[in-house]
Amino acid sequence: MLDKLQFVKQRFDEVSDLIIQPDIIMDQKRYVKLNKEYKDLSSMVEKIKEYESLLDNIAEAKEIISDGSDPEMTEMAKMEMDEANESIPKLEEEIKFMLIPKDPEDAKNVIVEIRAGTGGDEASIFAGDLYRMYTKYCSDKGWSTEVENMNEGTSGGFKEIIFSVNGPDVYGEMKFESGVHRVQRVPQTETQGRVHTSAATVIVLPEAEEFDIELDMKEVRIERTTSTGPGGQSVNTTYSAIKLHHEPTGMIVSCQDQKSSHKNLEKAIKVLRSRLYEMELAKKLAADSAKRKSMVSSGDRSAKIRTYNYPQGRVTEHRIGLTLYDLQNVINGDIHKIIEELKLAENTEKLKELGEML
Repeated sequence: MLDKLQFVKQRFDEVSDLIIQPDIIMDQKRYVKLNKEYKDLSSMVEKIKEYESLLDNIAEAKEIISDGSDPEMTEMAKMEMDEANESIPKLEEEIKFMLIPKDPEDAKNVIVEIRAGTGGDEASIFAGDLYRMYTKYCSDKGWSTEVENMNEGTSGGFKEIIFSVNGPDVYGEMKFESGVHRVQRVPQTETQGRVHTSAATVIVLPEAEEFDIELDMKEVRIERTTSTGPGGQSVNTTYSAIKLHHEPTGMIVSCQDQKSSHKNLEKAIKVLRSRLYEMELAKKLAADSAKRKSMVSSGDRSAKIRTYNYPQGRVTEHRIGLTLYDLQNVINGDIHKIIEELKLAENTEKLKELGEML
């Protein structure tokens, strides 16, 4: 592991020199990337210095003990060596976790798309429940949310809702939520008290910056229409709704949430850019055999990832076999434990891979 740590220190010195170079500062994309790497490496180098200091203390203590000429000094050296040996295993584990390659997307803001699946009106109501769950979770984390577009259900909830989340390391926390969420409960519309199973699909996209992906607007056909659904007379009579057709991929993005055509266009472009960026990331993920083996971050949108069972008050996270009998708190936004367990499972997989390299 010491060879690996020397490489980290060497890279830290390189990055420290690079971020003060004028040509790097002028290149915004490269500067932002290097600055993030510098911050990550700084905390790692501090731990490495602490680790090396302990190793030096052990080496010095061994010399004093082997000399043995001063009994008092020998006793103190033994105590110091015992303390250092006790601290080293914990510090080594911390450093190993820090050595796990970070997903460069983790620091990004996200766009979350929730769509009602099987189950008719009940699926739309459930999509609304998921939206409220996420907004409460985001509020607890101190993140801000903004609706990009919505299509309301006929009996409440949403057929589709798209919203953005802004804050530190949002994608690193929210990326595990992509997949099919299933609910088992007696719907409000059910007269005979039977439990139904409905579903909604959640997609979490890292929000793409302009320098992340080049979007050629010549390849995008812009369609302006009147908005549909609630929103007032001015919304429904002006051509403020935007529909973007991305010709190379056939991708279509709609936005009608704002009264201003300009604002709807801005939001639609943001969603389109993020979808295209995520498409490129999905290709990389598919090519990465190590990640493909991971059940936690497979990125398979059709995979059933979680079940919310109301009669039993149970939430089951299928990817890691976690069951919590705390449904009410979970659906009210307390998904912290689930996400922490998913992050731990992913890091454990990565740690195994790293162990083979060290």
